Amino acid sequence: MAKPRQFKIWRGDSNGGEMIDYQTEVDEGMVVLDAIHRIQAESAGDMAVRWNCKAGKCGSCSMEINGIPKLACMTRMNDYGPDQVISCRPMKSFPVVKDLVTDVSWNYQQNKRITPFTPKARDKDGNHRMMQQDVDRIQEFRKCIECYLCQNTCHVLRDHQKKAAFVGPRFMIRLSSLEMHPLDTADRIPAIKKEFGSGMCNITKCCTAVCPEHIQITDNGIIPLKERVVDRFYDPIMWLKKKLLPGKKT
Repeated sequence: MAKPRQFKIWRGDSNGGEMIDYQTEVDEGMVVLDAIHRIQAESAGDMAVRWNCKAGKCGSCSMEINGIPKLACMTRMNDYGPDQVISCRPMKSFPVVKDLVTDVSWNYQQNKRITPFTPKARDKDGNHRMMQQDVDRIQEFRKCIECYLCQNTCHVLRDHQKKAAFVGPRFMIRLSSLEMHPLDTADRIPAIKKEFGSGMCNITKCCTAVCPEHIQITDNGIIPLKERVVDRFYDPIMWLKKKLLPGKKT
């Protein structure tokens, strides 16, 4: 049986906006995106919201629901009490285009900065060989749907606006998937330290907490990258080796 529910949805554009009150009936089994679509149909036909698959796999409907970065299509209405007002805002870390839609193009620009997969030569028989444990280690990172919820909740990007210094957790994961690939030969460690800002992350795990694919972003991706940077630039034995063998890659 449908029940009336209260919503507050941010309406506006890059020049500013405000939270507007809406009410709509919610049926059993509905998710927040369903309710937003119903509000669009009933009373706000010009409201902008981005979505595509409605199955938690495209990452399009990212927003902040009651203050928490979530996918609207995967947030069930029955997760909230019957008298609880549902608040929907655009992602704070990115510029607003209109209403719940933000401009996430900055993320694509960061991806272009990363040295792509650079495989080593094939074996004499024409094949590549990898250990299964190495394959398993990086497979988790391929689950990313680029919803950018991790980018949105990252305090370095969200609160401190350090986009010029840090690429964010999503691209730390991309760098991890490349650096840990058993066939890759490119050396990205200097760039991870200087250009991509691995030192900016203080491993609060807020990015891991909001990942809809449950990727262990911090433990399995960012921390190993930080360890590689430390080994390269701050380990005293490595420092001595560079002094004694200045022309040798370490």
